[in-house]
Amino acid sequence: MTDRTEVESIRREMTKNINAVEGSREYLEAKHGQVWDTTELQQEFSVEGFMAPFVLARRKSDGKRGTLKFQHSPRFYFSFEPE
Repeated sequence: MTDRTEVESIRREMTKNINAVEGSREYLEAKHGQVWDTTELQQEFSVEGFMAPFVLARRKSDGKRGTLKFQHSPRFYFSFEPE
């Protein structure tokens, strides 16, 4: 396998695992800390790109760029990791 194929395989597995259990906001907060819905994400971050289960974004308060993870339904974003 090429590195790109391996990365794609890992990304797809992560997406499957995140979406295997419908996580409520409370569940995600207990597991990952701060959680944002779509409106909250748009208020706090400028989104630069999506590649499930990741979002590349820049935090508006300090300009820090990083990634968040997201689940599809209900749509919540979590685990902001600055670069």
